[in-house]
Amino acid sequence: MGRATDRRNVLRIDLDAADPARVATRRPDSLSVEEPLEIRVGPAGPGRRRPLAVTMRTPGDDLDLAIGFLLTEGLIRGDADVRTAQLCAGPDTPNTYNVVDVVLAPGVPEPAADPTRNFYTTSSCGVCGKASIDAVRTRSPYAVADDPLTVPAALLAELPERLRAAQRHFDRTGGLHAAGLFTGNGELVVLREDVGRHNAVDKVVGWAVRQGRLPLAGHLLLVSGRASFELTQKAWMAGVPLLAAVSAPSTLAGDLAEEAGMTLVGFLRGRTMNVYTGGHRIAAAGQGGVSRG
Repeated sequence: MGRATDRRNVLRIDLDAADPARVATRRPDSLSVEEPLEIRVGPAGPGRRRPLAVTMRTPGDDLDLAIGFLLTEGLIRGDADVRTAQLCAGPDTPNTYNVVDVVLAPGVPEPAADPTRNFYTTSSCGVCGKASIDAVRTRSPYAVADDPLTVPAALLAELPERLRAAQRHFDRTGGLHAAGLFTGNGELVVLREDVGRHNAVDKVVGWAVRQGRLPLAGHLLLVSGRASFELTQKAWMAGVPLLAAVSAPSTLAGDLAEEAGMTLVGFLRGRTMNVYTGGHRIAAAGQGGVSRG
């Protein structure tokens, strides 16, 4: 299995160093690993699975990543749609742990060979490989608007620190995003890290799929960066009623959250936050909840 971090020698420059001899020094530093993962999908039976997607990711939890990707792209509905998923070797190479082979359950349609669904994604973009606007949108089977989840604002404000404390590799690299699934009581259920925000979310969703926990009603998803359209869509596909981010949301994220009936929180830092949609799920001090909107 690949490593999440690697060590490299760097030239460290500190212009404020008291000792002139220490202005420029060489030392080892930790970097987040970024490697391609190819996801192959096909029906049960003989024959090679067809390459569907390549994403740049941090190695680790790769089966969760592949299954979460298939779910959030609307290609499977749950764990029952997958017969097997395993890391495998390339056609002429030993196992590099950079290929996941997914065999679909009998009766599950194989993804169509459609040039508009060109799934090459970088670690910074989960939808930039799509060739048309129509290919970007997927629709969730879960009615998150009906989810009765309510979270005290004071509890929500504590969660970024809990997420940060649970990150294994961030302190060493400073370069990994995190996605954490919490209960409405603030219990951290699962956390995943990756150089790509969308990959971290797919790893969380894939874990939930493989555990048979969909839909994720009564849960909230917290991400360490901004809340983009793609992350909002992935949360909706998994049935998450509340998405919170420590940074800003985009306009499309707000539009999609409003359409889905999802609560979208941004700039969750310290004791402040902005609630963009679904404010009725946030219970502020001294009142039962913020007005709907």
